[in-house]
Amino acid sequence: MKTLRHLLDNNKKWSENLKKTRPTFLSELAKQQNPEYVWIGCSDSRVSASNIVGLLPGEVFVHRNIANLVIHTDMNCLSVLQFAVEVLKVKHIIVCGHYGCGGVKAALENKRHGLIDNWLRHIQDVANLYEDVLAKFDDEEDKLNKLCELNVIEQVQNVGETTIVQDAWSRGQILRIHGWVYDLTDGIITDLGIHLEASDELKPLRKRFLE
Repeated sequence: MKTLRHLLDNNKKWSENLKKTRPTFLSELAKQQNPEYVWIGCSDSRVSASNIVGLLPGEVFVHRNIANLVIHTDMNCLSVLQFAVEVLKVKHIIVCGHYGCGGVKAALENKRHGLIDNWLRHIQDVANLYEDVLAKFDDEEDKLNKLCELNVIEQVQNVGETTIVQDAWSRGQILRIHGWVYDLTDGIITDLGIHLEASDELKPLRKRFLE
């Protein structure tokens, strides 16, 4: 029977190395988690949330799905968000997409992909909303990458419109939402210049990028 022994061996080496460099880290971490950040990212195996920003276990609370979507009927995502905001008291919500996203690309293609089409419908709605912006791009790769950015913007908007974030802001909780895009080719994150910390900043957000 295949037991993935090589992965278990890697785990032991990782644990041993961490214990050598930071002897009490894991024992202290086991007692509690106190992250400042919640990360909403893509499930893509090439985008590891804590690794690409140099954080250790316990420093970022993570939710990932295909194409980093925040959908108001997705109880999984909303439950993660609620726990992060109301229990862990995170100070920052990061929505991070990535260029060349397969989910975004699939949404642009005019063909069936199966069950996932129902999920990708939300990205197609983003493409329709920003149709005039995307029409400016003749190159398909440039159009894809622009839609990756626009998708992040819409998901930031969706995060800010959740009752979870609205309630947090109403009670004066410090909570900021950021929109980023990761480049697989060089490992660099682009900050899209989105840093929301109040309800009144939501309305002008979409207008900035529609123009």
